[in-house]
Amino acid sequence: MRETVTTTQTIANPTSHYGDAKASTRHFITQRTTGAINTVFLGLLLFIVVRLAGQDRTDVADLIGSWWIGIPLAALICVVAVHMRNGMRDTLEDYTHGAMYRLLMLLNSLFCLLVAVAGAGAVLKIVFWG
Repeated sequence: MRETVTTTQTIANPTSHYGDAKASTRHFITQRTTGAINTVFLGLLLFIVVRLAGQDRTDVADLIGSWWIGIPLAALICVVAVHMRNGMRDTLEDYTHGAMYRLLMLLNSLFCLLVAVAGAGAVLKIVFWG
């Protein structure tokens, strides 16, 4: 299999196709959307932190166990994990190539999935099962 060598002339030529336009656009929109959602949810997170300052474990479980705090907090954890995956993807695209790139992208996706499932699962367990 022959690999295509990308040169400055290829990139500068407006008629050449460089990269996957649909995937790049989707990545751009996802990164901006998750960033905006994180900004909106920052108010909820600040409320939780201020409300729980100096409280014991029972008060923490009671506040996070209420559905109107716990469910948005679980959603926030999932959105943050998607945003984290996209941010690390940018770094991996810049500094790794070939088989190492594919391996690190797989590990990045698996780690972010693990963070989302563990974090949201812990919060939802408190919400639904106390």
